[in-house]
Amino acid sequence: MPDQNPKDLIERAQKLLNQQRELYGSFDVDSVSISQTHDSSSEPENVQVAKNPIELIEKDSEEKILEDETTEAPVLLDLISKSSTLKELKGICEKAEELRTDLENTNLVFGVGNPDADLMIIGEAPGMNEDLQGEPFVGQAGQLLDKIMKAIDFDRSDIYIANILKHRPPNNRDPKPEERQRSLPYLIRQIELVNPKLILCVGRISATTLLGKDESLKNMRSKFHPFLERELMVTYHPAALLRNPQWKRPTWEDVLMLRTRYDKLGGQP
Repeated sequence: MPDQNPKDLIERAQKLLNQQRELYGSFDVDSVSISQTHDSSSEPENVQVAKNPIELIEKDSEEKILEDETTEAPVLLDLISKSSTLKELKGICEKAEELRTDLENTNLVFGVGNPDADLMIIGEAPGMNEDLQGEPFVGQAGQLLDKIMKAIDFDRSDIYIANILKHRPPNNRDPKPEERQRSLPYLIRQIELVNPKLILCVGRISATTLLGKDESLKNMRSKFHPFLERELMVTYHPAALLRNPQWKRPTWEDVLMLRTRYDKLGGQP
């Protein structure tokens, strides 16, 4: 893959800096929102324009990044952005200590499925079964996810599945903000390489991390959110459905809406 020019490097540094701001709050960087472009002929009526976690930083900050070659954010983003395949990105993730949690000796859980999928499902973090097998959603919750997808005519091989975190946290606790921040640039590149038309976030943490907004899952459901020139939908995590069967009905309504939109966008298969 050819070396990136400074403009590309700046854009990716902008992404990381603003992802940090969304997770940790404001720091001394003024910003203006990136405009989202959508084809009005294909825009669903229930798209809600959410605040995108990726924004532009001001000009003098760009110059500072270029002047300081040791700046951590550009160096990290340059390494990630130069990965041209999922295999190459996975190799980088295997060596990335910043992706690990405080649970020792865990396996990398990178992602699984069709590398050219038009639908990508993103969960929160691997559990024990996922850690043992190195594959996301293989436990009881994963089996339920497979059934849900099968009900709307998706096989596991049709879609691509990943998590916010790529290593299991202790006691299956929620991902910490700093863990999410460290993992996000790798996930963003993973999304870019798969290049899906639609993203389905399962669970509140997955959705709030990508959308950069702290809202209830209930408020984020039943609509499509613009994200990286794609559309993102939110529903309940399969593990939550196992504990709360009353949420199965709204989840079913969500995935039916997802399938309808997928077909309208020309998703394959």
